[in-house]
Amino acid sequence: MDRYVIPGKLDEPERIGLWTMDEFIAMAGPFVIGILTQHILFGIVFGTLGWWGLRKAKAGRAGSWLLHMAYWHLPPGVTGVRTVPPSHLRLMAG
Repeated sequence: MDRYVIPGKLDEPERIGLWTMDEFIAMAGPFVIGILTQHILFGIVFGTLGWWGLRKAKAGRAGSWLLHMAYWHLPPGVTGVRTVPPSHLRLMAG
């Protein structure tokens, strides 16, 4: 067994089974909540819809594209990015 995993591509995302990390979270989150609330079928349905919706939103792009869109279109505190100015400040002094 190999000690080190060498990715086939440099930009290949880390995977859990068949899914990337963000797809797995979008699928497993609603499923776990469905189990905890004893609504397993709703968890399966919403987990599948979450996975499908995230795949359609990314559409071959990197996951950072979603963070970029959230930065420009959501209120400043939602993304938690503190190292850049708020998106509503379009003119910088200087």
